[in-house]
Amino acid sequence: MGVDAVEPDVVATRDGVLVVRHENEISGTTDIADHPEYADRRTTKKIDGVSLTGWFTEDFTWDELSVLLCRERLPEIRPESASFDDTQPLLRLTDLLDLVREGSLAHGREIGVILEIKHATYFASIGLDLAPLIERDLRTAGWADGEHPLTIEAFESTVLADLRARSIPASYIYLIESTGKPFDQVAQHGRAALTYAATVSPRGLDALVGVVDGISVSKRMLLKRGRTLVDDAHARGLRVFTWTARPENAFLAGDYRALGGKGAFGDYESEWEAIARTGIDGVFVDHPDLGVAFFRE
Repeated sequence: MGVDAVEPDVVATRDGVLVVRHENEISGTTDIADHPEYADRRTTKKIDGVSLTGWFTEDFTWDELSVLLCRERLPEIRPESASFDDTQPLLRLTDLLDLVREGSLAHGREIGVILEIKHATYFASIGLDLAPLIERDLRTAGWADGEHPLTIEAFESTVLADLRARSIPASYIYLIESTGKPFDQVAQHGRAALTYAATVSPRGLDALVGVVDGISVSKRMLLKRGRTLVDDAHARGLRVFTWTARPENAFLAGDYRALGGKGAFGDYESEWEAIARTGIDGVFVDHPDLGVAFFRE
């Protein structure tokens, strides 16, 4: 569809296999609830300070997860996508890297990977250090030689620093929420941890220079702060991205919503125009056809 890159989120299995899933709790994105042999592994855990109940990747081996099928995470909003439920298997990171390489060859151009690391501090606390697992897979798949467009991003800067120290050639991007604090900093500093909002202040941006190559801020934060945030980052040599541009009413700012319910498309083009005017370097989208058509224009 013409995108520059695909963005897989990765979490780990019990035996250290990196799996492409939005979260490590997979009841909403797989058919695991339909597997009675796994019923006794449903549990409640606290992940990054939030209690979640369901099935978690770290409680299974890859062989066990490989029998599961994927499901749309937001079926009420995206019923067309949900019509493909239970037709596709889970992917490992290595599977995804191979698919992207094949796609690059098929289309005659380099397609990049933007690898998002999920819950690194949590996984480290249970003996699954994600940095060496990511390094292993990138090197095995031939994605650690600097010849393919690779970006690594996370909401926790410590895992980015760890991977950079391992000499993985990539662009390192710090993900920024509109509220709250990074969990790695909370784990280290408690209540004294710096907020995400403070991270994008002039002083906070100064501290990122030489540590990361850029930031990727929530759309809500970008629309609130506008071009000032982007200009402040650019003045320090940091690139700026935002997430996630989606056309449905459920995800649009109030001024851009239309009639028709949460799943109907609102006036997304006006919101996306406001995003583009900030001067950002890139944007994450869920609908690549719409995103390419709009933002490339």
